[in-house]
Amino acid sequence: MELNEHLDKEHLPVLKWNKDAIDEDPPEKIEAILQEHLQSGNRNALFPLGQFYYQQGRYDKAMHYFELACNDGDWQAAFQLGVMFYDGLNCEPDLKRGFQLMHQVATSRAARAHHLVHAAQFNVGRAFYQGFGVKRSDEDAERYWLMAAADGSPKGCIKAQSTLGLFYSLPDHLDLKKAFFWHSEACGNGSLESQGALGVMYLEGLGVKKDYDKAFICLKDASSRGNVYAMAQLVSYYYQRKLYTKTVELAARVSQLEDVAEVSRQTGCMPEYIRKGISMASFYYARCLSLGRGVLKDEFEAKRLFSQSFHFDPDTCSKLQKMAQHGDI
Repeated sequence: MELNEHLDKEHLPVLKWNKDAIDEDPPEKIEAILQEHLQSGNRNALFPLGQFYYQQGRYDKAMHYFELACNDGDWQAAFQLGVMFYDGLNCEPDLKRGFQLMHQVATSRAARAHHLVHAAQFNVGRAFYQGFGVKRSDEDAERYWLMAAADGSPKGCIKAQSTLGLFYSLPDHLDLKKAFFWHSEACGNGSLESQGALGVMYLEGLGVKKDYDKAFICLKDASSRGNVYAMAQLVSYYYQRKLYTKTVELAARVSQLEDVAEVSRQTGCMPEYIRKGISMASFYYARCLSLGRGVLKDEFEAKRLFSQSFHFDPDTCSKLQKMAQHGDI
């Protein structure tokens, strides 16, 4: 589940320093100040203290203070506690309890829960889609994601908007016009994932008329922001236009990536598409090395990169191999 890391107005008075100061202060000082607030009777310090311990990876203490804050009716603590139970942080995963806590936030009408509702609705949608903690239901997943997306508002959950773009691209729910709409809304609100997806849709004419200029702009911008799948699509774009030097330069960069989880954490992009991107770039780089396009031939390195492509995503590698056999690459 997605974690909410923002303090609401109720908690802000507890912290008498700004965010830059928090980043600069040693953990011991932050902990001491929060504990001082709590000992003086300020119960609003419970959630910030739990959040502090969470960020330090001290999940036992984080859960303790989130529990206390949740018992005081703190909606943000309920949200974070739901994440911890769902993901099994400091405990065995308890999907049902995690779902129950998140569902309470998602359906709350309390003013103090307002800033959490869309993120909670997104998480509830994911739980329904995966069937984790609740009976699997694509219909309920779609319903909660639409609520979370808030008609494309920048105040809605941008991940929900981007997820709807992916959802309507799936064979069982295929509606490319809806997919294009939601990716456009998410991209307009800053989604890096959807910016790359729009580039592909313009490139292939999916849900929109083909437009190579718009495709290139989307893919180039998304690539510059770290979208690995967009980088790989740009590699393919260069290769198909016989811009082999550019193909090799970009493909070489992408093929050096290894830590998918870290890239996902930094960019917010889905690990699945990061793996596909590394696989695609590795294949094109191997192809260039094998044929001597834009680089000196190196069969040994080409063979290693073909293997790497298969390692990161067998389906992508097999698809590209078939295209190569038919002379399309």
